[in-house]
Amino acid sequence: MASSGLKPAVIDESAGLQELAKQHLWLHFSRMGAYEDAEIPIIVRGEGPYLWDDHGNRYLDGLSALFCSNVGHGREELADVAAAQLRELEFVTTWNYAHPRAIELAARIANLAPGELNRVFFTSGGSEAVESAIKLARNYFRATGKGQKHKLVAREIAYHGTTLGALAATGVPALRQPFEPLAPGGSHVPNTRSYRWPADRDPLWAAEKIAERIEFEGPDTVAAVILEPVQNAGGCIPPQQGYFQRVREICDAYDVLLISDEVICSWGRLGHWFGCERYDYQPDIITTAKGLTSAYVPMGAMIASERVYEPFSEGSAMFAHGFTFGGHPVAAAVALANIEIIEREDLNGHVLRTQGEFRQTLEDLREIPIVGDIRGAGFFLAIELVKDRDSKQSFDDDEAEWLLRDFLSGELYRQGLICRTDDRGDPVIQLAPPLICGSEHFEEIGAVLEKVLTEAWARMDKRG
Repeated sequence: MASSGLKPAVIDESAGLQELAKQHLWLHFSRMGAYEDAEIPIIVRGEGPYLWDDHGNRYLDGLSALFCSNVGHGREELADVAAAQLRELEFVTTWNYAHPRAIELAARIANLAPGELNRVFFTSGGSEAVESAIKLARNYFRATGKGQKHKLVAREIAYHGTTLGALAATGVPALRQPFEPLAPGGSHVPNTRSYRWPADRDPLWAAEKIAERIEFEGPDTVAAVILEPVQNAGGCIPPQQGYFQRVREICDAYDVLLISDEVICSWGRLGHWFGCERYDYQPDIITTAKGLTSAYVPMGAMIASERVYEPFSEGSAMFAHGFTFGGHPVAAAVALANIEIIEREDLNGHVLRTQGEFRQTLEDLREIPIVGDIRGAGFFLAIELVKDRDSKQSFDDDEAEWLLRDFLSGELYRQGLICRTDDRGDPVIQLAPPLICGSEHFEEIGAVLEKVLTEAWARMDKRG
């Protein structure tokens, strides 16, 4: 008999968390049917680089809770700052008002950002920051008499968020197709993953593809190019030497804004306040989130140059855009304290000093035949998995499905390591531990990976 769809008169509050989760909690980016006969992982506590589940099992958080927890979990200092701000002023909007923490944080960010990136527009998270940047790029050219410039150039497989505007930039087909038609104007070019490039390919080939795309679209119609310093989706894809310098030249030549999407790559992830500093380029706009507060409170920001801000600075001009919780007092207070921790503990310097040791942990896994490419920068690395290392042959869809979802994801978790197994592109394992990690944590990561990847290769070999 079909259900009436009516809710029960009373929810059984005595039911366990697992039962309540299955009855009511809709997880993000999750195949909910997979939990019919399996438990939903329930994390109940965090301290330093570790998390604990409701069974008391400890896990090394090798992904910083989705590239967020830069200063680690359980910092009482940040909890105290949040509580103090709640007592002083829990909320006021930044629509036509300001409050001390938003002012102080905007000034702090502007002081740290490179060049004339002095204008800070707060959001609730990364997708909102990207959405804001896309709208600002369009609005900037409209305000300066070039309203035809509205298109956006991004890279294939790149992830820039899930709101409809940000999806126009996101280059992952599986994330775009369910929601089409998307906002118009998005176009894509090859990314910088060089693992399978011909040996004689020009190192700046991918940069030149941006110029070709702008020419194809029509330079008078393109408003912005959006790129991550190291591309997340596809597995921590770094740029070639000189790539961003050439992209900057291209943007200048065609009067196109360069947006550096640093939702992941800022706040020490690559060993610098901002990822663009590592690769020595100057964007017109930076988007950021995640590590801005180390995810103790949700927050994001768009940081714009004086040139981009100028058309909105006088008279009745206005950037007609905003979010209720942008610049939330508690988030701003926590962000200020989080930045202070990064500076006081020299976490940027720590990443630069120990990134080689972290990478060597992964390089030592090359004896396992399934390990193909190892790439990334700072505390943001990936292992690309291959069926045949000599030919660099990847796995087909069925093989990747078994490898990532039926075996690796669960087994790594069972062995006490949280990381990301992903096939947006070819199969990869991504690692982005908290910036406080050191030798003992790298060794722990390496030991789990060696055990699990060795077993994965043996099972794949048996499968034929």
